[in-house]
Amino acid sequence: MVFQNLLIENKERIRYIIINRESKLNALNKDTLAELHTAIDEAFSSSKVGGIIITGAGQKAFVAGADIAEFAGLGADEGRQLARQGQTTVFDLIENGNKPVIAAVNGFALGGGLELAMACHIRVASDNAKMGLPEVTLGLVPGYGGTQRLTQLVGKGKALEMIMTADMITAAEAYQYGLVNHVVSQEELLAKAEEILNKILLRAPLAIASAITAINAGMRDGVNGFETEIEEFSKCFGTQDFKEGVSAFLAKRKPDFKGE
Repeated sequence: MVFQNLLIENKERIRYIIINRESKLNALNKDTLAELHTAIDEAFSSSKVGGIIITGAGQKAFVAGADIAEFAGLGADEGRQLARQGQTTVFDLIENGNKPVIAAVNGFALGGGLELAMACHIRVASDNAKMGLPEVTLGLVPGYGGTQRLTQLVGKGKALEMIMTADMITAAEAYQYGLVNHVVSQEELLAKAEEILNKILLRAPLAIASAITAINAGMRDGVNGFETEIEEFSKCFGTQDFKEGVSAFLAKRKPDFKGE
């Protein structure tokens, strides 16, 4: 499929999804969100893709927010539909995916951009990155999962401070708060994301998917994460990857996982 707002690049088993609206600081409009849904769903379904790196075109911005012009004139019902559709088709899709997704945050990650990065499983930031949720300056609150995921990552107190003040934080502060996993120079950003993802791709794919499922379960109200872990643990015993992993361990060789 040819995308208007995304660039898709493949580097062996890594699928790059690059938000390509540099003149708009890669802001997320409806069309871009629709394309993200298609691109992510396709990557999760492809046997050729082991993991995904999401980044923004250029060095100024990962994603500087949603396209606010599209919000003008919306009422409560339209706002509810906008948030629900975005969360379901893109942000939750990423978080609950069966393959690892890394956000390579280059420059501004604000509003929907930070929410996109937080939906990814791991975040690597360039040292010039600035992050924040400025929605209250527009009379709004974050609508793509930001109130929930920011609290999970940095804690209630810091999340309330960031959201209510609408202040941006630096990459160094984001690392200190646990919002990002690593901070590197702009020149090293994609290499660091690839380094992490390539290490993950050496592990058993079905076990990686089970780990994502089990960890996410512990974040949900009414779901017993320990029971989910037990179920995912037991499922692994029925895979060829488990047999290969044990065989390789006993033979003192590197495993060759097939995702089966």
